[in-house]
Amino acid sequence: MLTLIENGSIVNEGRVFKGCVTVTDEKITGIYEDSSDGFFHQLERLEDVADKVVDAEGMCVAPGVIDEHVHFREPGATQKGCIESESRAAALGGVTSFMDMPNNNPPAVTNEAVEAKFAIAERTSTINYSFYLGATNSNLSEIENLDPKHIPAVKIFMGASTGDMLVDDPAALDAIFERCPILIATHCEDSQMIGANLEEAKRHYCSLIPFRMHESIRSREACMSSTRKALDLALKHNSNLHILHLSTVEELSMLGAAHEKNPNISGEICVNYLFFDDSAYDRFGPLIKCNPSIKANADMLALRAALNDGTVRCIGTDHAPHLFSEKNQDYLHAPSGIPSVQYSLQMMVELCRQGVFRLQDVVGWMSHEPARRYNIKDRGFLRKGYKADIVIFNAEKPSMVIPASRAGWFLIDKFGSTVVHTMVNGILVVENGKLTLARNSQPLVFDR
Repeated sequence: MLTLIENGSIVNEGRVFKGCVTVTDEKITGIYEDSSDGFFHQLERLEDVADKVVDAEGMCVAPGVIDEHVHFREPGATQKGCIESESRAAALGGVTSFMDMPNNNPPAVTNEAVEAKFAIAERTSTINYSFYLGATNSNLSEIENLDPKHIPAVKIFMGASTGDMLVDDPAALDAIFERCPILIATHCEDSQMIGANLEEAKRHYCSLIPFRMHESIRSREACMSSTRKALDLALKHNSNLHILHLSTVEELSMLGAAHEKNPNISGEICVNYLFFDDSAYDRFGPLIKCNPSIKANADMLALRAALNDGTVRCIGTDHAPHLFSEKNQDYLHAPSGIPSVQYSLQMMVELCRQGVFRLQDVVGWMSHEPARRYNIKDRGFLRKGYKADIVIFNAEKPSMVIPASRAGWFLIDKFGSTVVHTMVNGILVVENGKLTLARNSQPLVFDR
């Protein structure tokens, strides 16, 4: 089947240009720029032979978003979300591939448990998928025997968060950093510091801790301490390290210095830390609570600058659905996490509209760079021969927020942009803003 996407502004590999894209079955077979010789004659020919024509007039055509960092909650907490529900929400937001974290119930800390998640995704996922193997204090043999072409990374919780998968044995950490055969991805917060801060807050506020204290409880010092430990281990063993959801200006400085010594050290920034600062606690209360905490305006501005200057090159979401009833509790009982996978692209487009970022750079950070960092085969770019994972969005057409996540809520009511179509492996899974219920998802392959 030949699909022609015409009249759009193609956003790809640092450029924006008018043109068209052809897709045959599940692969991109041509990218044509309208300034090239003979373009309009060629377009007429393609229109004559195409089985389906998608008119992208006034819209942007880009490689689909690759979200390297989601929590889809299956197995173990499917009342909050499952692979089927959250992958549909992702598709509605222009996300065509996801990599899901291991803090499930039971946790995905064996290769067998990871394979069980792949089996669920094969049956139910609307978009392409892969799953991290989680590290523990005692599963080094599982890590050493993983399939590097099948698993995106090993996730180490160097600070306790949802799921209680803390790895705190110094000897185990040292061995993992020395012997892990693939990328190590870390959640960096110092649990002892956080525990001490929480006890102090309880003494002062009893059970009525204000949500604005989250920034002090899960403090910048806790992030800095844990990130420093991860960087030291990666430098010691020349490890391949990716520090997730950076949240402080100090971590950015540490990361930059470590990267100069070991180019295989990198970091990720999640959209919530680029869009919100600590002024959001008084506005959103429990809904803005996430780990690590959202911090000061100066940190938010530094994170934005780190993308623009190349210190950090990957954006994820840390999509973490919780029901509104679960979130709408006091500080001690409200869980941490924000369900943002459906709206990450629109959040970043909004920042482009404000002049913070350029659209071609956003596509780089959300599509190209995750593909590069994780060595994903044949995805993340509009290139001939690559899988046809494509998002078509209107950067100027406002839209209302209608959450498809099982969580059922989001922080923002409307955006100035609209995701119109999402294509996964050559099949439109979202057409004119609505799910088609078609599926052609595949597991990601890592070219290692």
